[in-house]
Order: sequence, then structure tokens, then C-alpha cells
Amino acid sequence: MLDPQVPRGGYDERITGRRARVPVVMLGGGESGERAPGDSAPVTRDQRRNLRLAAAIAEADWSHAQVAQAVGRVAAETSNQRLMSIGRSHVSHWVAGSAPSGDAPAVLAEALSRRLGRIVTVDELGLPSPRVSNQIDWSADTLTTLADLGRDNVDIERRALLRAAGYSVAALAVPSQPWWDAMAGRGAQRSSGRPAGRRIGAGDLDAIRETVQMFTRIDQRRGGGHARAAVEQYLTSDVAATLRASHSSDGIRRGLFSTAGELAYLCGWMAFDNAEHAIAQKYFTVAVQLAAEADDPPLAGHILRAMAHQAVDLGHPRPAVRLAEASLAGDRSGLATPRERALLEVVQARAYAAAGQGPAAAKALLRAEDNLSAATDGDEEPGRVFFFGEASLAHETACTLRDLGDLTRATEQFHRSVRTRKAATFTRTHAVTLGYLGAIQARQGAIDEACATWSTSLDMMDGVQSARTRQTVTDMRAALSTLRTRGIPAAAELDQRAARYLAAAAR
Repeated sequence: MLDPQVPRGGYDERITGRRARVPVVMLGGGESGERAPGDSAPVTRDQRRNLRLAAAIAEADWSHAQVAQAVGRVAAETSNQRLMSIGRSHVSHWVAGSAPSGDAPAVLAEALSRRLGRIVTVDELGLPSPRVSNQIDWSADTLTTLADLGRDNVDIERRALLRAAGYSVAALAVPSQPWWDAMAGRGAQRSSGRPAGRRIGAGDLDAIRETVQMFTRIDQRRGGGHARAAVEQYLTSDVAATLRASHSSDGIRRGLFSTAGELAYLCGWMAFDNAEHAIAQKYFTVAVQLAAEADDPPLAGHILRAMAHQAVDLGHPRPAVRLAEASLAGDRSGLATPRERALLEVVQARAYAAAGQGPAAAKALLRAEDNLSAATDGDEEPGRVFFFGEASLAHETACTLRDLGDLTRATEQFHRSVRTRKAATFTRTHAVTLGYLGAIQARQGAIDEACATWSTSLDMMDGVQSARTRQTVTDMRAALSTLRTRGIPAAAELDQRAARYLAAAAR
């Protein structure tokens, strides 16, 4: 069954909850024997047609050209130039029986999964298994996984392999309760039997927490593309070393693992914000593992909420609902502060909206409003929720209402978000909010207002490195394309500014 929010004939690869348009270079004219970027061999006359792939494409109600465009959009998330350049004829070859090689089957399966709103495996498509596994190994040792990510960061070939694995909806499984219990027990044993040497104490933990807060504020202001390499390096070297050391108490050990989990979450969020979704998924996974070893349910809920947000933006509503519900299960919600519960619930509302569950979304929004109203400055809140206030709630509420088709109330909430946000502190989100507001104004025919809003959004993007801001500008230009021929000076000038921004961001 198709996602009811997705128009037939074209799929929304949602990086920001809206349409993502990635230029795709169309190759060739489809003569027999043409070699596709992912083909293992050219098509021959005696090859058998891939009926499974043909059936999946028919179910998606896509042409071969639309399949190629969707594959290109997914490939663009990992900068896979080889698959970004495929065209209609290559898909035709795959359907005719030419077997795509390397990571092409996994990317194709992911594109079709997003279109159909369910998990589509490479086996279902009658294609060879990918050479890179993108399944989450929850049984892996947490510190080994963290070390592997550190090697990925400095080794170009390993990082390319990580990118090639791609984001996978099939990997979005929440571990069972026995796994959580076992991980908490494993964490409790970490400090025993450590070699003699400097013991990590409260001062070390405070220093790491201060550094994490500094990086978090940089991300809020400058976007996920700014300083992420430094954040990853700090996590996988300095912080990882403290996790392996001896600790002055189990409380310090738990605090270190929780703080490392927040830092791993931040690495994932920054990668997500910069449209590097496979890398984001890996960091979110290790962040969940660290939270489990720290026996910190609210932190685990915070991370699962981020994974749900990513799933919503990438067009996986049903997995997003499962993740959002898991983020609120048991102590993850019960031990969370009111402010954090509000954050979890508003993302749950967005997941319900994406899945077409309007009444459930409305109830989740009401719960989020009530919890945020109950939050006070005197609460002992984790630093990770410092950003979530009235402006953020209004932004997410507006996105939920927009996805449910209520543009009038969505406009009111976007205005509320713009009015109440501290733009100098939360620059990236402020720019994105303005971009979303301008898009709705344009859809409602308020062209002059939309151009003024978009102009302010572009002003705010100076110094921000974020795929979400870039996507906002790409969508802006697409909307302006219908206005340029109408001789509206403001639209033409704005389009030129937008083009210059995208050109500079691509350097």
C-alpha cells in the first residue's frame, strides 16, 4: 500500500519532511548491451526477465525513469557518484535480467522501501545480496564498535565502505528488554579489573560534559556540517579512552557512559542534519548502546526519538511510529523530565502524522503541550534538551499540521516559532523554519509574503552548513520556477540569491 502522503508518479525523498530534488544525470539511450554503473554484465538475449523487480516497480507505480531518479536521490545521501548517474536505460537492463553489482541492489531496495512504505529486501527483488551489511549488530561490544567508528573516521577506504552501506530501514529494530538488562549488567562490570593508573573522577567527567555542551551549541547555531570531524575525533579518541580507564566510582562510570552516549548522539544528529544518513544511523546505534551500558533510560529514549525523526524525514512512517513509541516506553518516559517527555511526544506526533494517523497525532501534540507547560527552570534537566522550548514545540507542531494538510494552523504555528525563537542561538533551525513558512505561504498564493520570508531565511543561512538549509533553498527555487515567467521582480532576485547560495554551499 502506498504512503498516502506521497503523490503517485513521484516520491518525496524527504530530508526535511518535504520534497528532495537531486539532479540526476541521465545516461544513454537504452541500446542492448549498454553497461550500467551497477551492472555486473551487459544484457544478453537469453537472459531471463527479473519478474520480481518488475513486480515491485509496478506496485510502486513508477516508470523506469522515476526508479532511476529515486535511486539517484538515495545514492546522493552517501555521495555515491556512481549510482547518482544512473538513468532509465540502466533500470530497464536490470528488469531485463542484468544483475546490478556492488551496493546498487541495497540502494534500489531502500528507494523502493521508501516508496512503498514497507521493507523491501534485495531478495524480494531477485537481486544479489549487497557486499556491505547494513544490519545493526546489537550484540557487538560497545567499545569495539566505537573503536571501529574511530578507524572509519581516519581511514578513507573504511569511511567509503561505511558510506556505501547506506541507510537501511531494515536496520531499524529496537532491542528487546533482556538486551537492555544485559547491557546494564555489562556496564556495571566495566570498572572491575582495570589496570592501575590514573583513575577518572568527577573533574574529568565535568570537563567532558562542558565540551559536549560547547559542541551542541555550535551545532544548533552553525549546522551539522560544521566541526563534525572534531566532534567525532573527540568522541573516538579522548572520550573513548576514559571509558576504557578505571573510574573512581560506579556513578562516575555511568556518568561517563551517559555523556559519551550524548556525544555519540550528537555525532549522529550532525550527520543526519548534513544528509549523511548511513553515518548518522551508525552513531545513533552506538549511542543507544552507550545509554544502555549507563543504565540511562531517558537518554535511550532521546536517541530513539532522533532515529524516529530521521525515519520520518526519509519517508519510513511505520518504522518511525515504532521508534517513537519505543522512545516513550517504560522508564524512558517515566524517568524523563517534563521537557524531554514533551520532545519525545511531539516527534511521536510527527510520526503519527506521517503514517496518516491524524487523531493519534493530535493527542500526542496535546500531551507535548501539557508536558512543556509543566517544565520549569528549576528542574534538573539534562543539557541535551536545552534547545526545546516554545519555539521548537511550535516548529514541530507546524510540521505535523502541515503533513496532515492543515496549512492554516501550520502557518500560525510557524509564525509562533519564528516569533519566540532566539535566532542568534538557534540559527540553523530558525532559517529552516522560515523556509518552511515561505513554502506554505507560496502554496496559499501569498507570493509577496513568501518572497519576504524566504529572503529572511537566506539572510539567516550565512555561515550555516546544513543539508536541511540547502534542501530548503532547493525547494525554494523549485517553487520560484513557476513565478519567474510571470515577471515578478522579487521572485527573480530571490532566485538569483538562492542559486548563489547553493553554488557556494557546493564548493
